[in-house]
Amino acid sequence: MKTYAIKYLELAEKHAEKIAGRWARDVKNNAKTPTYKGLDEEDIIYQCVRFYQNFSKMFLDEKITDDVLRYFRSYAQESYAMGIPAKETIYALILMRRHIWLYAEFQTIFSAGIDQRQALDTLGRTILLFDYASYEVTKEYQELMKKGKK
Repeated sequence: MKTYAIKYLELAEKHAEKIAGRWARDVKNNAKTPTYKGLDEEDIIYQCVRFYQNFSKMFLDEKITDDVLRYFRSYAQESYAMGIPAKETIYALILMRRHIWLYAEFQTIFSAGIDQRQALDTLGRTILLFDYASYEVTKEYQELMKKGKK
């Protein structure tokens, strides 16, 4: 793995709480995620921190593993249990992706000396992982909603 990707993963893991705190403030004040406003900030920060901590494992694995799929399902189940609608849960994932990338950019690991290819590869992998998360979370939400109607 390229040096840049390693720095990026270390940053996400080491600063997960700081990034999650920024994300929590954003998600609580965003017009597209109104349900989060009424939730306990510590609970949602914890949920985001766990996602960021799992991120490096997801990033490193060549394929999405069963553990990662289980984690995505548990994320959906937890969000559902918290009363967060599916569309808000998905938008919160979008904001998580944005915050991890913005934090890395803010920390200047995207310096001019970085190989542009490495940066693009890392961004591409990040987007792919969050796309998988969105898909799996949506799928699990649909199952939970079916069960809830019975």
